[in-house]
Amino acid sequence: IDYSGHSFASYPNGLAALFGDNAIPLEGALQIFAFIGFLELNVMKDSANGAEPGDFPGDFRNGALDFGWDTFDEETKLSKR
Repeated sequence: IDYSGHSFASYPNGLAALFGDNAIPLEGALQIFAFIGFLELNVMKDSANGAEPGDFPGDFRNGALDFGWDTFDEETKLSKR
């Protein structure tokens, strides 16, 4: 994870990763939370938040990444929702 030799195996899992003796440094945790906040506020917008209206509630397509949704027939779209 950093240049001083810490790897992912150096840190515990669960709540101990946040509050234990070998916890992730505060700066690292804040960086993760800030990145998630950026995604929530700027990228993953639903039509209720002012983005282009989608085909259905929860349609988070933003025009940048499309896995061929428009090429599916209606039955396939319904089964994937």
